[in-house]
Amino acid sequence: RFTIGVGRCRHCKKRVQGRHPEQISDALGAASSQIGPHAKGLATWLHYALGLSFAKSATVLSHLGVPVTAGALCSGAQSTGTDLVPVHQEIIEHVNGSTMVVMDETGWRVEGLSAWLWTATSKQATAYNVAEGRDFDAATLLVDEDYDGALVRDGWVVYRRYEDARHQTCIAHLLRRCTEMESDLPAWARGTPREVKEILCAALDARELSKPKRVAVVCDLTERVELLGERAHPHDANRRLVKHLINEADALFTFLGDPAIDATNWRGEQAIRPAVVNRKVWGGNRTWRGAATQGRIMR
Repeated sequence: RFTIGVGRCRHCKKRVQGRHPEQISDALGAASSQIGPHAKGLATWLHYALGLSFAKSATVLSHLGVPVTAGALCSGAQSTGTDLVPVHQEIIEHVNGSTMVVMDETGWRVEGLSAWLWTATSKQATAYNVAEGRDFDAATLLVDEDYDGALVRDGWVVYRRYEDARHQTCIAHLLRRCTEMESDLPAWARGTPREVKEILCAALDARELSKPKRVAVVCDLTERVELLGERAHPHDANRRLVKHLINEADALFTFLGDPAIDATNWRGEQAIRPAVVNRKVWGGNRTWRGAATQGRIMR
């Protein structure tokens, strides 16, 4: 607690009010009860990073000797979200200027309705946004339509609309799919996922080779993928797998041409994991303003 000095200038008679460096508002009287920056930052972290409700966050702060209401924490969090708009925009600009961006998205809830949490991450920064949809317009809120760097992503068709980017599809997604198919399909149909798995593993093993050898490996594996597409595949699941592989053929081995490009979208999955935990704990955001705050604070 501290006392704020209020007076008038002896010369111009203008009202003058002091301000402590840790004040977050100039309000006085009944409105002067305010949360300091440290308590405000802790409450924001408890709610948006750890998934505690504002009521539970207020309980934690009360145990630390800071009596505060859930409503005050909610109001403070909203102002924090507003203050972070310039920082959020700087992060998005930084991500768009990176030579490689990894993107991912996951289901979200706002006002009890379905929404999507998007993330775009480079080696230095990560940007988040909660959007109503999972379409290309939602994706471009984080990564510009004309992005021309390397884009690492899963097989979601929307990412293919980044026509200026160099694409790398996530090898880990395909390997997991092949492993599941080897377990689920009848014995006579397991040859196709096994062969796809061999192709992908051979690509991963070639990462440490010299550039000329990597080029040769890409030519060989690309030919194997093409031959796989020319063969008949009686099982529906195998036909879908091969069709997807053919559609993604130009994005399968980009990482072998440039070792700086990730072969999987592990950065995106790692960035999105804390948000998924929060969603499972408290179910999403109650308002779209809260969702906007969520995206700015999770950066």
